[in-house]
Amino acid sequence: MYRFDSSVLLFFGVIVLVLINWAPFGNAEWATCTGIVPMSYRNDKISIKDFGGVGDGVTLNTKAFREAIYRIQHLKRRGGTLLYIPPGEYLTGPFNLTSRMTLYLAKGAVIKATQDTKHWPLVAPLPSYGRGRERPGGRYMSFIHGDGLHDVIITGENGTIDGQGDVWWNMWRQRTLQFTRPSLIELMNSRSIIISNVIFKNSPFWNIHPVYCSYVVIHYVTILAPADSPNTDGIDPDSSSHVCIEDSYISTGDDLVAVKSGWDEYGIAYNRPSHGITIRRVTGSSPFSGIAVGSETSGGVHDILAEHINLFNVGVGIHLKTNIGRGGVIRNITVSNVYMENARKGIKISGDVGDHPDENYNPNALPILKDVTIKDVWGERVQQPGLIHGLKNAPFTGICLSNIHLHGAPGPRNLPWQCSDVSGAAVQVSPWPCSELTSGLQMGACSSTIF
Repeated sequence: MYRFDSSVLLFFGVIVLVLINWAPFGNAEWATCTGIVPMSYRNDKISIKDFGGVGDGVTLNTKAFREAIYRIQHLKRRGGTLLYIPPGEYLTGPFNLTSRMTLYLAKGAVIKATQDTKHWPLVAPLPSYGRGRERPGGRYMSFIHGDGLHDVIITGENGTIDGQGDVWWNMWRQRTLQFTRPSLIELMNSRSIIISNVIFKNSPFWNIHPVYCSYVVIHYVTILAPADSPNTDGIDPDSSSHVCIEDSYISTGDDLVAVKSGWDEYGIAYNRPSHGITIRRVTGSSPFSGIAVGSETSGGVHDILAEHINLFNVGVGIHLKTNIGRGGVIRNITVSNVYMENARKGIKISGDVGDHPDENYNPNALPILKDVTIKDVWGERVQQPGLIHGLKNAPFTGICLSNIHLHGAPGPRNLPWQCSDVSGAAVQVSPWPCSELTSGLQMGACSSTIF
């Protein structure tokens, strides 16, 4: 099993603090969006031990968690209730949260997912996906789940939520999955959510998945999974709005942060965009993407800001991805103040990424991607600075690149920029990008995106 000891976590924490305090561009790194959800302080407090919880790493505590949360839900204490998880390893099956509650993990507390799949119930597919993301039909319920909630806090003293995902990863590798793997945390149709000061590790699938949510703050979290763990995205805001992601370290086997909004004809029909999302002071590594939009973007994605990002050992630093059949509009995307080191590609914007849920997608449902600003980016040992491939019948427009310097890796493997079906402008970019991106100085382009 993949493990991190305390010295490694301390090292990660020091790295995050150093990078947060060092910014190669400007002094705006202390801006914050966390005020969109005020912190609630609970006067009523209970402990998992009050309900028979045993932190020996062996005893199954599903009944204790469900009874404790049932108590919070039905007593409805004024101001809500805090559920305290003391030090110890609490093995449990999946459980649902409730409104007006705080799940508080003490230092040394671990909530550990059972690896016995018979304890994982099935839930309906998300309507914007039409089926499980990996397999047709339903999907396994997330380890920590909530639907239709408000005023929910998951926090503590850097305790750990451990998905013990290796059994699920092996089923994926062996192609024995019957249904889509569970996320570590999924909150649906919910608002006023805070997730902070917790370590998430070894998720079976996506780590933190707010879907159809609004007013969500995720900050001071650490998310860890092996680099070869399949589809262990860090944070995936999905058809959600007013989301703040800040001050976090993510090292996983897939995209660190990926903004989504539904899959092909199902996402088009559901028609709920992701918008008003800020990603700030995130550090991490991944064999896939650092900051991503897509590829499931059928409900649309707009007004996204990502800034003060530090990426190490990544596949693609900044990745906007969509495909035919997706439909949807991707617009007003701003990415700035990014440092990357050891990347296969610095910037990729592509219209041919991702699979389809079934054969019923409409190949004429072409995505629109426009008004993207990427500025103040520095990279070392980047094998290819950029690749921008729009669609022949839906070219990408308004792509602005400014003050971008991506230095190649030693040796002969470096590739030049590649572009097709795109228009926009470039100012102070090296290596100089494609001819399709005209000189911004001549065109008067590359003005700041404001939203």
